[in-house]
Amino acid sequence: MARAASRASSEHNTSLPRAGAAAPPPFRAVQLAQLVDTVPSGDRWLHEMKYDGYRTLIAVGGGEGRAYTRSGLDWSDRFAGIVTDALKLKVGSALIDGEAVVLDVDGRSSFQALQGALKGAPATIDYFAFDLLELDGEDLTGLPLVERKAKLQKILPKSKSRLRYSDHIVGSGEKLLNQFCAAGLEGVISKLATGKYVGSRSGGWLKTKCIKRQEFVVVGWTPSDKSRLFRSLILAIHEKGELRYAGKVGTGFDTAELIRLMEIMKPIEQSAPTVKAPRAEVRGAHWLKPKLVAEIAYTEMTNEGTLRHPSYLGLREDKKPEAVVLETAAPVETVTAPSSVKISNPERIIDPDSGITKGALADHYAAVAAIMLPWVGSRPISLVRCPQGRAKKCFFQKHDAGSFGDAVKHVGIMEKDGHEEPYLYIDTPDGLLTCVQMGTIEFHGWGARIEDVEKADRLVFDLDPDEGLDFEAVRKAAFHFREILQSIGLKTFPMVTGGKGIHVIAPLVPRAEWPEVKSFAHRLAQAVAQSDPDNFTAALPKAQRKGRIFVDYLRNQHGATAIMPYSVRARSGAPVAAPISWKEMETIDTPAHWRVGDAKELVKRAASKALAGWGRADQTLPDL
Repeated sequence: MARAASRASSEHNTSLPRAGAAAPPPFRAVQLAQLVDTVPSGDRWLHEMKYDGYRTLIAVGGGEGRAYTRSGLDWSDRFAGIVTDALKLKVGSALIDGEAVVLDVDGRSSFQALQGALKGAPATIDYFAFDLLELDGEDLTGLPLVERKAKLQKILPKSKSRLRYSDHIVGSGEKLLNQFCAAGLEGVISKLATGKYVGSRSGGWLKTKCIKRQEFVVVGWTPSDKSRLFRSLILAIHEKGELRYAGKVGTGFDTAELIRLMEIMKPIEQSAPTVKAPRAEVRGAHWLKPKLVAEIAYTEMTNEGTLRHPSYLGLREDKKPEAVVLETAAPVETVTAPSSVKISNPERIIDPDSGITKGALADHYAAVAAIMLPWVGSRPISLVRCPQGRAKKCFFQKHDAGSFGDAVKHVGIMEKDGHEEPYLYIDTPDGLLTCVQMGTIEFHGWGARIEDVEKADRLVFDLDPDEGLDFEAVRKAAFHFREILQSIGLKTFPMVTGGKGIHVIAPLVPRAEWPEVKSFAHRLAQAVAQSDPDNFTAALPKAQRKGRIFVDYLRNQHGATAIMPYSVRARSGAPVAAPISWKEMETIDTPAHWRVGDAKELVKRAASKALAGWGRADQTLPDL
C-alpha cells in the first residue's frame, strides 16, 4: 500500500511517537448529518459551523499518517500538509474526524477554492477537527460528544498549524444560523451533546443549510454557439434506483475549468442518451457515461424536478455517482423524535418455538441500532421477510416495490445486462425499524458500501459444517483459517452467525474490485480444501460435502450478501449473529449463543475491550 504521505511527512516530523505507539488506526465509517428544515432547539444540542470542504479522517500512529475521505479513499498524498502537521501531535495514535478546507480572505471556507488548491496549492489547505474517535489505542466513540471534543481540544496545537479546533456553542442554534447565513456561510451542524459516535446517519447529527446545494451526476453537455467549449452540463439524480433528468447548469465555470472538463468528458462520451429529457432542452447533446459527480448550488427545485438558477461549484471526486440521491430537508421534530415508526400487530408470534413476538423483535432492533448501523448502514441489503412469522412463508427481497416509504432508500446498481436496478439500503434507526414493520427478520449485506459498490471492503469466509459435524469441528476450522489468512498478511475477526457456522472476516481498504476479490477467495478456498481434503471442501454440490466443512467463498462476489452483525435469524429460538473475539472463540458453546432478549448484553459487549477495533484493519488484498 502506498505510504507516500507518510514518507514525505517523516522528513518534517519533529516529534517522536510515544514508546510502543501503534500503527495508524484504520478507516471507519463516518457519522453523517441528516438535513432538516430548522435548527433543533434546547441545550441538548451543540452547534458548529458547517464547512464547505471535503470530509476527512486523519489517522496517525507509529510515525505514519493517513488521510481518508468519507468513503474510505486514501487521500494522504493530496492532504500531505495536513498529515505532516498531524504527525507533530503529542500522541501515540489518534483517529480524528474533520473537514479539509481552504479559507478565503474573509475567513469563509470555499469549495471552489479547495478545488483550486488541490490542483496547484495544497499548502493552503487547512483542517478543522470536530471529533476524536480514537486516542492512544482507546476507542472513544462510546463517550459523550462533549467529552470527545474536550480530549480533542487538548491534543490540538494552539497556533501555527494547519490543524484547527472546530468550536461550538450550546443552544441558540437558530440565532447562529441567521448570523452564518448573513455572513455568506454554508450553514450549521447540530449535534447531541451527549451523543455517541455512530458510523451512520443516526439522527444525532443534523444539518441546516443557508443555501440549497448538493451533488448531481453529470450525464452530458450541450454545445455552445459562442466561443465557449460547451454551453451547459446536463445533470441527473438517482430516484428509486434510476437516473432521472434534473436540468442543466451553464454558470460557475472559468476558462480553465471549461478546458479541464472537456478533457475529462471526452473519454466517457457515448452515443445513446443517458437519461430521458425534453428534446428541446438537450438538442445537440453529447451524452456521457454516468461517471462524474458535480457539486451544484441552486435556488429551488421546480414541480417538474429540475433545478432553478443552478451554479456549478466543482467536481466531487470523493463520491460515486451511484450514491447520488436528492437530499430533502425533513421536519426537525420528526427526526429528533424517538421513532416515527409504528409497529403494527406487535403481539404476532414470529418464532413459535420461543414465543418471540414482532414487538420483541422490534425492541431488539431498536436497542441494537447504534451498534448495528455502522455495519449494515449505507450498504446494499437483502431482507428475509416473514410477514406471518418464520413458520409461514419467508422470502428474500433486495428491491423495493414501492411499499417501504422514505426511511428505506435505494441505490442504483448496474446489472450484467447494462441496466440499473434499485437496491435497498438503510442508514437510520427508522429505516431499520421500517423493515421490521414490513415483516423483516434477517438483514444480509453486500461486502461493499453504497459509496462504491464495485469495491469490496471485506472478505467473508463462511465455514458451513455438514449435518453430521459438531461445533467443535467448526471451532477448529475457524482457527485453522485464521492461521492461513494470517500467514498471507490478513488480520481476521470471527462472528457467530446464529446458524450452524462461523464467519471469518478480513476487513479490506476498498480498492480491489469484485472479479479480483472473487478469484482470490475461490483460489484460497480451493487451496485449503486440497491441503486438507478430509476436513474441508470448496465443492458446491452438497453431495460432495459429507463429513466436511464447506468453505463458502461465494459471499465474495458482486451481488452476494452475508448475514450482518446483530441481525436476528429466522430460526428456532430467534438467535442473533454477533461479533466475538478470537479469545472467546476458544470457549463459546454454539453459533447461536445470543438470542432476542440479549440486546442489553450485546450493546455492553460492543463497547468492551474484548471487541475494541473488531472488524477494522488497514489492509488490502494480497497477491496469492
